[in-house]
Amino acid sequence: MTTTTSTSTLPGGTFTMGDLEVTRVGYGAMQLAGPGVFGPPADRAGAVEVLREAVRLGITHIDTSDFYGPHVTNEIIREALHPYPAGLHLVTKVGALRDEHGGWPVAMAPDQLRQAVHDNLEHLGLDVLDVVNLRVGGFDTPEPGSIAAPFEVLAELQQQGLIRHLGISTATREQVEEARTIAPVVCVQNRYNLAHRDDDELIDWLAGEGIAYVPYFPLGGFTPLQADELTFVATRLGATPMSVALAWLLHRSPNVLLIPGTSSVAHLRENVAGAALELDDQALAELDAIGR
Repeated sequence: MTTTTSTSTLPGGTFTMGDLEVTRVGYGAMQLAGPGVFGPPADRAGAVEVLREAVRLGITHIDTSDFYGPHVTNEIIREALHPYPAGLHLVTKVGALRDEHGGWPVAMAPDQLRQAVHDNLEHLGLDVLDVVNLRVGGFDTPEPGSIAAPFEVLAELQQQGLIRHLGISTATREQVEEARTIAPVVCVQNRYNLAHRDDDELIDWLAGEGIAYVPYFPLGGFTPLQADELTFVATRLGATPMSVALAWLLHRSPNVLLIPGTSSVAHLRENVAGAALELDDQALAELDAIGR
């Protein structure tokens, strides 16, 4: 692929992470691997087409990691998009591995982090990574404690020219502040959605600091009652629950970036169109109440 991406038709406009301008509607590549984010997909050609359609739609922010698969997702991204279109930015993540059972063991030792960065470079076919997030918490919940040692390793790799910008995943405000004493932080990637709003204060603080907030699991962990309430609003608006959830996230704050994942071209198009859904005052009030 040699095209230049276009952002004119995407909802939400763009946000600048460091010196990288990305579309606020991005794409999360995790689901391109096999079941449980482990092994190859059943339809590799279909996975390739999803990525190419994302670029055709104007998406300039693709979220990935070499531990998806492992290696599988990054290899598919390289097959589908390399040489990468001008303006397309790949954001990856380190700090975990996959074991033979499909588990996600922590991998934060200096040698593990260095190897992870080099693995991402190799499998994506890059000389430098645009953004590397350090995953510091559990699977979906931050864990308190210092992150200075592993973040310093990534800062050294940044100084060596292998990484442009750094971010943090599954982190607390205190950990973000600690990281910023070591190197600039351009994004924070945590679990957040209508039903799980523990990061409300963090989002607002990051917005004031010009730092992107990238929520994952836009529909994850809803109680049956919360799911029913979301479905009620979506039905009244003639939309899907996912469309409403994505549109609400875009509305939440201008520093929120979306990375919904899918292995379906049709679903990808639905997500992009759904994020453009207009939410009236009544819908916003009903949706805000879901997380309270």
